[in-house]
Amino acid sequence: MTQFLFVVHGTDGDVHPVVRIGHALHTRGHRAVILTHEYYRTTVTAAGLDFVPIDTVDEYEAHLADAARQHHSTDIRDFRHHYDRTGLFTQLRYEVAELTRRHEPHHTVLVGTALAIHSVLIAAEALHAPAVCLFHSPWQVGHLPKVAWLYEQVLADRITTARADAGLPPVGDWTRWMWSADRHIGLWPTWFDHATHPAPDHIQLAGFVLADGTATGRPPPGLTDGAPLLVTGGTGRLLDRDYYDHLIAALADVGHPALLVARHRDLIPATLPPGIRWYPRLPFPQIAPHTAAVIHHGGIGTTARALAAGTRQVVLADGLDRPDNAARLAALGHARWLPREQWTTTAIATAIRDVLSRPAPGPADVTDGATTAAVQIEAALPQPVNHHG
Repeated sequence: MTQFLFVVHGTDGDVHPVVRIGHALHTRGHRAVILTHEYYRTTVTAAGLDFVPIDTVDEYEAHLADAARQHHSTDIRDFRHHYDRTGLFTQLRYEVAELTRRHEPHHTVLVGTALAIHSVLIAAEALHAPAVCLFHSPWQVGHLPKVAWLYEQVLADRITTARADAGLPPVGDWTRWMWSADRHIGLWPTWFDHATHPAPDHIQLAGFVLADGTATGRPPPGLTDGAPLLVTGGTGRLLDRDYYDHLIAALADVGHPALLVARHRDLIPATLPPGIRWYPRLPFPQIAPHTAAVIHHGGIGTTARALAAGTRQVVLADGLDRPDNAARLAALGHARWLPREQWTTTAIATAIRDVLSRPAPGPADVTDGATTAAVQIEAALPQPVNHHG
């Protein structure tokens, strides 16, 4: 049996699509093993996949909190300090060791997301195994050379140590190394890719893999009566510290009922204005189509779900891939978006009123890409040699 070893870091929008791709490979007769955060153990095992934790729940929460504290830092040394404080170098070496231990020659493909690709690249090089890199959003493709530069500047010594443990020399050309996977797959559709700057030709596009495909449970009865606004900043902490304060003030000004979804209760005020109800988690597939608009941070998972639901969108995009995702939504006519510099109560409230005054765009062509991505990953398998011929 062929096995696919996945390494993925992040939050729901990062992990859930990978679990769905792993499940697609599982249904096609392969073994899929997911190396990710302990927090996602139940998500992975419920999909019938093997799970390998790379941390504890407490370590994961500490990592999210530490990353949030340096969200807007312009000092590249803070990136190194983040790795040191949260034990990410130890985690890197552990991932390489696990990939090496589980590798079966000629029957294993190593798969990493763009945020977690370094352990996969080290192990693949040492084992002469095929490697696949998954990009969750177009921005990650264009940003990869900067990531390579950042690694060279502040992480090189510890990555060199991890490579030496695997019997490898130091990296020579960091950009070339970061592109050294055998296949590169983008988890978004062609029409989203072409909305602004398209990806290079060697990036295979699978389509969106909806992050909520693992969602379970039913929404409370009557939850979407009156078509409330659906408001979220995602499932992590990597937000401007005033994100929810700005949003809540604007929601109070607009006066439309709203469902506020935030996993971390401490990110939002203890007391909310009338008409705003807080939930740590809701099943977006069931409720998004019945809301008046989705107001969000621009994460690719929320973006894809809102596109599939066909609802109006207002995006407060700040950092990482979010402004690029928001710009693509705006170019396609699916959203209004505001960069952080424009976050005022008046500006946000005006944007919400504006989208509410317009017809909903209707569902976009969001064909689920989990199976397509699985087939593309299968293509990295070593091909048997035909000795007849």
